[in-house]
Amino acid sequence: MADGYLSNHFLVSMPQLADDNFARTVTLICQHDENGALGVVINRLSAHTLGEIYQQLEIDVADRQSAAQPVFEGGPVHREFGLVVHSRAPGQQWESTLQISDSLALTSSRDILVDMARGSGPDRTLMSLGYAGWGPGQLEQEILQNAWFSTPVEQRILFDTRVDEKWNHAAHLIGMDLNKLTGQVGHA
Repeated sequence: MADGYLSNHFLVSMPQLADDNFARTVTLICQHDENGALGVVINRLSAHTLGEIYQQLEIDVADRQSAAQPVFEGGPVHREFGLVVHSRAPGQQWESTLQISDSLALTSSRDILVDMARGSGPDRTLMSLGYAGWGPGQLEQEILQNAWFSTPVEQRILFDTRVDEKWNHAAHLIGMDLNKLTGQVGHA
């Protein structure tokens, strides 16, 4: 974060954040620059599975384990828009991919879903519908208002931690215990 931007960080909501879209959430910030920020909420399950997405898109499924994966509510923007957060491996490429880090990427094209259904997609994936977006300076202002704090990304939390534990585990990355915070906010 030497440039002041939060790409490849978790954005963790403070306990007092009351916005229904973001209360008790962890958002993977995929892109953040002078034009704003884009992220995917990683701890809100939708009512859908990846198999339902395959069926809707008429994608043949060879990997039944992939079809059972849950789909997440990635945020309030374009809730019909599918995004896959995934691990990166040499030689794997898809049509519309944003590199988040050396080991993480975000893909929005159908070809990754076809590969996932075949069992030849990325090793680690998280599928979301929708995303979170902030205009220029908006995220920075919300952080100054104590709505959020950021932590480094840890793939263990992204891919392996139970959904209901991600919020607390992300906070623990910087030694914060969210259960000990009050809802009171002040400025010095």
